[in-house]
Formats: sequence, C-alpha cells, structure tokens
Amino acid sequence: MAAQLKLYVPPGENEPLDNRPEPDVRIRLGDLLPIITVAHRLNFTWLRDFLDDEVAVSEDLYEVMQTINRRKPTPA
Repeated sequence: MAAQLKLYVPPGENEPLDNRPEPDVRIRLGDLLPIITVAHRLNFTWLRDFLDDEVAVSEDLYEVMQTINRRKPTPA
C-alpha cells in the first residue's frame, strides 16, 4: 500500500470551529504521552502545529487534572 500524505488546511476566517471533523484515530494516553514528551523535550516544531487541537479525555481524568491545576504552586 502506498503512503498517503494528508495536508492540513487551516479553517477559513469565516468558517465556524464547530464544523471540524471528528477525530479518526483513538490512542491510549499511555501511548501518546511518551511521544508528546519526547517531542516537547526536543522542541520538535511539528508539535506547535497541533497546539490548538482538542483532545478528548474521560470525565474522571478531567477532574483529576483540574484538581492538580488548582493545587499547583504559583510562580514567585
């Protein structure tokens, strides 16, 4: 099977964000985090292209993340 390249086309100024397609691929958080960690640590520029993408998480994970976010120390 030949590799296919998908080009990213940013939404137009007048196109509402609600018209974005649903995600095509599901991935375990345990598989995703190491990849994101390496990309962030090595400052891969492609990672910046996806910073506005949304990631769906379970309600309980969201609650844990919110709790941690509220309790993190503020910079001095």
